[in-house]
Amino acid sequence: MSLLVVGSVAFDGIETPFGKVDRTLGGAATYFALAASHFTKVRVVGIVGDDFTEKDKAVFRTRGIDLNGLEHATGKTFFWAGRYSQNMNERTTLATELNVFADFRPTLPDSYCDSSHIFLANIDPTLQRSVLKQVRVKPKAVGLDTMNYWIDRTPAELRETLKHTQILMINDDETRQLTGEHNLMRAAKHVFKMGPKTLVIKRGEHGALMVHDKFLFSVPAYPLEEVHDPTGAGDAFAGGFMGYLASAKGVNERSLRSAMVYGSVLGSFTVERFGVERLIHLKRSEINARARRFSHLTKFSL
Repeated sequence: MSLLVVGSVAFDGIETPFGKVDRTLGGAATYFALAASHFTKVRVVGIVGDDFTEKDKAVFRTRGIDLNGLEHATGKTFFWAGRYSQNMNERTTLATELNVFADFRPTLPDSYCDSSHIFLANIDPTLQRSVLKQVRVKPKAVGLDTMNYWIDRTPAELRETLKHTQILMINDDETRQLTGEHNLMRAAKHVFKMGPKTLVIKRGEHGALMVHDKFLFSVPAYPLEEVHDPTGAGDAFAGGFMGYLASAKGVNERSLRSAMVYGSVLGSFTVERFGVERLIHLKRSEINARARRFSHLTKFSL
């Protein structure tokens, strides 16, 4: 199976109580692709500038990630910088420089147009939908992420794109904003009317909740003694989720439940180091071992 992701490839500047890096690989598509590559072949659609080097590309290629859809433009790559307080839930954005990303118009190479699984990372919903129009086959699963900016500024465009989406991955505040419902169970019913039949609510240190139109499933956050950098954890969760789903025999209750676990596993590894460092050096044996510990963590009998 082939998994296509469209989104940002960027450089980040990150400061937490555990240290500081002035420039490291980042962006939603980067975290997603590196996480998903532990399960399946990944194709990336994004844009970078002149400052994106062969060394940066090598990070993707060592994981077997296809970069034929990565456009190179004159200028600088998207840059974001942020500082986290002792409470890692509190983040201050220090810089957001869109650079070449401001003019991003995703274009799929011919080799990407048969992608069986697609993830539309957080970008303008009009651009997300343009990707779906370029795919020549009916995907087995389309996942989508968005944020409060698009929910507030482009509600009609977002709802049109959601009609063609099976899985929506957003946090609880975004769920409430999108639906106007405070109760997440009632909110999920509104989401189902928009198109998706699976709502995955990312809840950070409180884990994740999946509401399907036929079942409900929840996973905790994996308990860690130290969180060094929460940047990209949600994107890595999505990568683990969609990567596992693309490697499974089909999209069903069992594979969706397992995808939730593997998404949580990849998110938990991501926060152990700065940027994408942990995802680069991660081994499949470590992923499987932590997935088993997740199983023991939540196992009980009546």
